[in-house]
Amino acid sequence: MSRPERALIINADDLGYDPAVTRGILRAMQEGIVSSATLMVNTPYSEAAAHEAQGLPIGLHLNLSRGLPVWSAFPGESLQGGAFSEPLAAHLTPDVVEAEVLAQLERLDMLLGQPATHVDVHKHLYLHPGVFEGLVRAARVLRLPVRSTSPDMRRALQAHGVRTNDHFLGDTGAEAWWTLERLEEHLATLPEQGVTELMCHPGYTPEAVRSSYAQQREVELATFLHPRAHMALTRLGVKPTDFRVLTRASSR
Repeated sequence: MSRPERALIINADDLGYDPAVTRGILRAMQEGIVSSATLMVNTPYSEAAAHEAQGLPIGLHLNLSRGLPVWSAFPGESLQGGAFSEPLAAHLTPDVVEAEVLAQLERLDMLLGQPATHVDVHKHLYLHPGVFEGLVRAARVLRLPVRSTSPDMRRALQAHGVRTNDHFLGDTGAEAWWTLERLEEHLATLPEQGVTELMCHPGYTPEAVRSSYAQQREVELATFLHPRAHMALTRLGVKPTDFRVLTRASSR
């Protein structure tokens, strides 16, 4: 498989999570250096977010931890009060996950009027074997790239013929992860080879949803809008792209 010598994807998670988060992500894409985002399709704010994001490179932020399932036949015993429950995700079977992933991807296509660029998973629930296997099956059906967050996950995806990034940067915590200083530090040591995904969570403080990562999003938004972030990329000679770089590379 042909790959670019060095490519950087700066992906914002949680589009559609909350109206204020969505506004911040879109600003980070339109005015800042964020080059990709992933959309939750099963929230009350998904439709409005998709309308505002039309034409941008958007993947699916697979959500199995909150809200209602999209697949109409999702088994009730795997839900809590008819909705997803993060603890119950550990017990989902690959068949159920595959059907839900395909249903969420179909809804994204309908909302955006364009297919997803790739898939990643809210709350990293792919760590559960059933979720991982179901995700892999769906990704293979549609030939979509999937985010990998570790070397072990990367090898597992590649063993199944699923395209993925070569390197991964990003995290969340009690403090904002992507400060300007940390961003500059990581960009200065960006790998010379392969596709690197930098996961981020810019946004404004959520106004409708309670989140432990709230004001931290505004710190990240300021980071990705800052002139020094633009200058760091200019010094590297790197223009951020999206997961379609993997699709284009594999077709050559």
